[in-house]
Amino acid sequence: MKAVTVNNIVKKYGTKKETVQALHGISFEVEQGALYGIIGPDGAGKTSLFRILTTLLLAEEGSATVDGFDVVKDYKAIRKRVGYMPGRFSLYPDLTVEENLEFFATIFNTSISENYDLVKDIYSQIEPFKKRMAGKLSGGMKQKLALSCALIHRPSVLFLDEPTTGVDAVSRKEFWEMLKKLKQQGITILVSTPYMDEAGMCDTVALMQNGRLLSVDTPQGTINEFKHPLLAARNSNMLQLLNDLKADTGVVDAYPFGEYHHVVMQNGTEKARLEQHLRQNNAEAFDAVPNIEDCFMALMKNEPAK
Repeated sequence: MKAVTVNNIVKKYGTKKETVQALHGISFEVEQGALYGIIGPDGAGKTSLFRILTTLLLAEEGSATVDGFDVVKDYKAIRKRVGYMPGRFSLYPDLTVEENLEFFATIFNTSISENYDLVKDIYSQIEPFKKRMAGKLSGGMKQKLALSCALIHRPSVLFLDEPTTGVDAVSRKEFWEMLKKLKQQGITILVSTPYMDEAGMCDTVALMQNGRLLSVDTPQGTINEFKHPLLAARNSNMLQLLNDLKADTGVVDAYPFGEYHHVVMQNGTEKARLEQHLRQNNAEAFDAVPNIEDCFMALMKNEPAK
């Protein structure tokens, strides 16, 4: 049995006169015990998808199951079996850390002591501040409290909607280490994120844009689909360089990438020509290794109209 199945899910918002389609026939499956990443920018439809799978929204079309239960017919059973951490901090700011965790444990007819082994590695980091009001916590500590509350009833499937947005780099790294440990305990994890660098930490990556899945594969499998030669280039006038690159007939695409511009070439001959041209004009240029972000940019070029 698959942990999650999604079949042709369509979600729309608005009225008959003015409708926005958030999801365009989304379909995928998640294996039990997998760490499944849904990667895409704001507005891609990630939150709408997660809210449907956690029975908080109804889709206009399609069907889905979580842990074998239908998201419409069996919503009560699903709510007992899933953990959900929304993108925005949604705990009670006027309750203490400990009171928030106790509250969520009580809702699911359990206790902190009964499932403490599951949240120990996470909760122990904020336990010294258990008497502090949740609203007074730092971003990283709020994140750990929210995850503890989502886990306290020992869910079989965990949904994390952009859990690392707005937290520092150290907290992001710590958070993904926590997810790896939870995966080892057999929990299926679906995590959405706008950060392309987090894709490599997932078993499977679904790249999403404008309510459509552009690709579903392993991180390395996604990268292997990138077939064009790739250059990294920079000089003292990066804006002018970008404009010149985009105007070059041998360039498929060019976009900022950290301190450099990544340049996607039509073929090896064009790459060699442009590389020589850049160096003759005092620009640094060298071969670049594609990553998930390059793949996402390439897939967006072929995306159908909204």
